[in-house]
Amino acid sequence: MRPDHEIYTHSHRPSVLAAHRRRTAEEAAAFLLPHLEPGMEVLDLGCGPGSITIGLARYVAPSPVVGIDRAPAAIDDATAYAADQRLDSVRFGLADVYTLPFAAESFDVVYAHQLLQHLADPVAALREAARVLRPGGYIAVRDADYGTMTHHPNDPMIDRWLEVYRAVARANGGEPDAGRHLLEWVLAAGFDHIQAGASSWVFASADDRGWWADLWADRSDPQPDGAGGLTPYALRTEELGVATRDDLVAFAAAFRNWADQPAGWFAFIHGEVLASKPA
Repeated sequence: MRPDHEIYTHSHRPSVLAAHRRRTAEEAAAFLLPHLEPGMEVLDLGCGPGSITIGLARYVAPSPVVGIDRAPAAIDDATAYAADQRLDSVRFGLADVYTLPFAAESFDVVYAHQLLQHLADPVAALREAARVLRPGGYIAVRDADYGTMTHHPNDPMIDRWLEVYRAVARANGGEPDAGRHLLEWVLAAGFDHIQAGASSWVFASADDRGWWADLWADRSDPQPDGAGGLTPYALRTEELGVATRDDLVAFAAAFRNWADQPAGWFAFIHGEVLASKPA
């Protein structure tokens, strides 16, 4: 059962889904891809708009790949994307990671990208993943570690934004520094033959800086589209009393100003764990 105090911090606004659609299996699941073979059946937890799910399907075709998410907007987006790609080996559906609607030992691989950081009980979700895995099957998880974020030139308002984001994420029941906890959680869920590592995201080119800055400016700005009103993330900061509207405007401005710096740099790491279910 999903804890009642768990809230997805980013929401599933169209701009968020568009940002998530940039993700690929080659980047987000590079630590898993060498272990995939045609014929494996794969489950993608918290699939969002499905770009990674569809990428994984190309490595195990013609076997079925299933993506699940609890947000109807994400599933609608993913289903449409799969139809555009003319992939009939992929299907998407609404489901809860704590109570998966699949029989025991249904999959060879369960994958989750940037999911566990948003869960109030990640170990319970991993144990449920183990239930639907076949003996010897793989669990593969990757999550950001916000505590490793660094930027240059330094702007105190971006430092303040990070403090606020981490406070909101924890108030929503998650753990924004999840990357460093993945090994602990996977061990607690009973997996073995574990490989743990890390990879990075770096935003240093003009295009990458602009994309990253727009992503966070859009989520922070009280009036990102000129229509007034707060985004779900910005509204949550106000509900919790961790940021004012002036703060939110300053966060958005700081990101846009940083993006304009020719030597601008923003980087952080992701924890990655690949493990297997005991046979």
